[in-house]
Amino acid sequence: MTTIDNPVQVDEDKLMEFVFRAVDEVGAALNCALVVMGDKLGYYTSLAEHGATTPSELAERTDTGEHYAREWLNGQAAGSFVTYDPSTGRYTLPPEQAVALTDETSPAFIPGLFQTALGTLRDAPEIIKAARTGDGFGWHEHDSDLHEGTERFFRPGYAAHLVAEWLPALDGVTAKLEAGASVVDIGCGHGASTILMAQAYPNSTFIGSDYHAASIQTARERADAAGVGDRISFVVESAESFAGRNFDLVTMFDCLHDMGDPVGAARQVRDAIAADGTWMIVEPAAGDHVEDNFNPVGRALYGFSTLLCTPCSLAQDVGLALGTQAGPAKIRDVATTAGFTRFEVVASTPFNNVLEVRP
Repeated sequence: MTTIDNPVQVDEDKLMEFVFRAVDEVGAALNCALVVMGDKLGYYTSLAEHGATTPSELAERTDTGEHYAREWLNGQAAGSFVTYDPSTGRYTLPPEQAVALTDETSPAFIPGLFQTALGTLRDAPEIIKAARTGDGFGWHEHDSDLHEGTERFFRPGYAAHLVAEWLPALDGVTAKLEAGASVVDIGCGHGASTILMAQAYPNSTFIGSDYHAASIQTARERADAAGVGDRISFVVESAESFAGRNFDLVTMFDCLHDMGDPVGAARQVRDAIAADGTWMIVEPAAGDHVEDNFNPVGRALYGFSTLLCTPCSLAQDVGLALGTQAGPAKIRDVATTAGFTRFEVVASTPFNNVLEVRP
């Protein structure tokens, strides 16, 4: 039997403070599903369109059960997503929340982030199994809410920043794109970034590659719908073996840290890029030291890193597992190991760093 000669003294007030904080954490975790519910059932859109609303009105307008609408509204009010007026029994979605929860063109649009989190959490039992053995769990093995939510979350930010800020921050790249450049977008997923570039630069040609066949099929459909399918070739290929040479621009959006062999992928880019070409890497916002990332964004991204990005890398050959919060220094090491000589952080947002890499 183990005895403790000098037991640690517990501050009961601090203990209960932590317990109530933990209860709030559970509420936040459950709200992940509630936000997705409100998004998919049209609750937020209805509130944004009609203003102050009772549960019965919300249920009628969305053709859903009143009991669900009532409890959902109360949960949203408790979390300050909506406001409640006790004198009228009505709930209101404030204009700021309405932008964040209903406007898919706004870079502040967040339902995709909640959908991504919910899709990730569904596979938590598989990640727990993998953690016991050090095995991985591939991107393609996850719930489809992850794939759809990821595109919905990142696309508004790309739409706001990619053409207006990120590409112009690269040395001489926009002039090449306007004249007609050859571009490959590696790890393109549903093709949001590829399509945005093709729409902005009609003289250039684009290849979008991803190892996930279902995502490539969706990307082809999205490109056709956007009217740029004739200038984008979407292909199922890994980052370590994509085809083509002498690309003027190689792009990777929020995917390098997910790769099992990022150095191998970087070497493939080095072989495929033109002598005066540019490799643009967009990675999650992160500092180079662990403590730099102890903030709300870092906390969320460490969660994704544990449950999604690290298992994804470990499921592939090499399994370097850079992690979502790799930071610019680790990405620089990947690039220089592959033979690149120029590296610079050229732009940033609260969610992303944009890195320019040259031969």
